[in-house]
Amino acid sequence: METTDELRAARSALQMINPAPYNAEAPPAALASDITPTELHYVRSNFALPAHDRTLEIGGAVDHPLTLTLDELRAMPAHERAVTLECAGNGRLEMRPLPTGEPWGDYAVSTARWKGAFLHEVLAKARPAANGVDVRFEGADHGAYHLTPVLADTNKDDLSFVRALPLAHAADPAAEILIAYEMNGEPLGQDHGAPFRLIVPHWYAVASVKWLKRIDVLTETFVGEFQTGHYMYEWADRAPEPVDLMRVRARITAPAAGSTIAAGTHTVRGKAWSGTGPVTGVDVSLTGAGEWYPATVQPPSGPYHWQEWSFDWEAHDIGRHTVRVRATDAAGNVQPEVPPWNRLGYGNNAVEVVYVDVI
Repeated sequence: METTDELRAARSALQMINPAPYNAEAPPAALASDITPTELHYVRSNFALPAHDRTLEIGGAVDHPLTLTLDELRAMPAHERAVTLECAGNGRLEMRPLPTGEPWGDYAVSTARWKGAFLHEVLAKARPAANGVDVRFEGADHGAYHLTPVLADTNKDDLSFVRALPLAHAADPAAEILIAYEMNGEPLGQDHGAPFRLIVPHWYAVASVKWLKRIDVLTETFVGEFQTGHYMYEWADRAPEPVDLMRVRARITAPAAGSTIAAGTHTVRGKAWSGTGPVTGVDVSLTGAGEWYPATVQPPSGPYHWQEWSFDWEAHDIGRHTVRVRATDAAGNVQPEVPPWNRLGYGNNAVEVVYVDVI
């Protein structure tokens, strides 16, 4: 357990947006590296930091309920994966009208190396029942909820963070879902879910339950505040949809928004990612509604984290320029020009626009 001073030091480089529960974005420089240093990784919490007894219970519709300690999880085959996590509310501040929810800018996204046991191997020990439908994951974090619950029967003053995944996905070896106990080669810190948490590749980070304390196999579809209340796309013109896979998105890391550069050749750089396949193309536009030019996209160095892209810009015209960037993934998904507005402000993957002054 980190001391107050240690926790304060661990948070010192982040851009805090809410002190209680603590939520903070990564600084812009954090997007420059392939792996985000732990002290620069964004933090998302719905409740205060919880106490945890360092055990994990697995039950529900299983043939062999069990309780695992941290040491027992560590004794299982260990696997390490680099995974990009993005908050579903990333970019909420850019939506109009402004939706309800935490006022996230554009830096609630980071990539770390996570090490732990595969979820499907843990589930295999418990032997889920043949009629299992969902797997419910409960975090140790709980308390009074600072936002207005969506579900009418929710007790705002005593709520726990609980999410679920389809059993078919949770038990699929190809999904490579981790119960992680290390981050970037070190034990998890409190802000990142110590002593262990889920890491669900490709999905928005709401699925990666922190401070994991209990797993239950269910024979019915799970309904809960953070499953069917919040973290739903509530569209104005069609039925609601659950928040699940990350939408394709590209970000500019250089030059910085609002910067001034000397006329000449400059390399525009950035990161791109998607939960629906590798990014296959990134295009750059240098005027407000002008032609798009293909950037160079680096092939993925792993299946679950962002890719580098670059574009050589012959910036010889003096004055202010708008730089836009959009990504396309292997499934054919392309970033939209306008954020897909929804009442709770999730999944904003609109084309990024920055301005740069050339002198």
